[in-house]
Amino acid sequence: MILASAQQLPMASGGDGFTAPGSEIFWLPLIGDGEWAITEQMVWGGISVILICAALIALTRNVSIVPSKGQFLFEGFYNFARNGIARDMIGSKHFMRFVPLLFSIFTLILFNNWFGVLPPVMNPTFGRIGFPIAATIVVYIVYHWVGIKRYGFGGYFAHMIPAGLPGWIKPIIFPLELITYFITRPLTLALRLFGNMFAGHILIVLFVSAGAYFLTEGVLFKLLAVPTFLMAGVMWVFEALIQALQAYVFTLLAASYIAGAVAEDH
Repeated sequence: MILASAQQLPMASGGDGFTAPGSEIFWLPLIGDGEWAITEQMVWGGISVILICAALIALTRNVSIVPSKGQFLFEGFYNFARNGIARDMIGSKHFMRFVPLLFSIFTLILFNNWFGVLPPVMNPTFGRIGFPIAATIVVYIVYHWVGIKRYGFGGYFAHMIPAGLPGWIKPIIFPLELITYFITRPLTLALRLFGNMFAGHILIVLFVSAGAYFLTEGVLFKLLAVPTFLMAGVMWVFEALIQALQAYVFTLLAASYIAGAVAEDH
């Protein structure tokens, strides 16, 4: 996908200059057009679910006390989500029932993010805003639902106010907490993931397309193409790390919101 974008972007509409990549490189309809189009990201998102399920089934089919290499790697990956995220954030009393959700979120986001640097995809699924929004909606519903289930409807809203505050300040703090719980949290959760995947992919395409453009120009520009392509490689490695980090951050924040909803104290 990156190479295809590089071939399409070098020349401006007037045919005499370089055109930087924009948001259009993320619009990849396969069937139809407009709001109801089936896009490449939708297809790869579905394929990622199939691949993840197949991998998990294969790695857990013959579980033994002495683990194979595959089982050992899977257990380490699972324990990272189970212990390093769910238990550490939610606590040993309540964490276990949320492990399947958090493990699924982490795995799905990680693999779809890595699609941005792995051929033949080379396009992060979560670079389309609809995917981060969908993941955020799941988290949003869960942490409100478990909070209301634990404290009751009125008790959940009362729980939003930190304990120990003087009475006169509570009417000021309560609207701020409502905004945080119902607007700020989901908004930042979705936009953080989307923004990092969008910007990182744009930068990689920018360096690749700029390198391709330099190859079409004079000798000096041809010499500049080499470091430009090298920088694209550096960004490719850096983006792979950022993609893993963003999957972790999204899941960590999801766990912290759930923890706040089931905690004994605010």
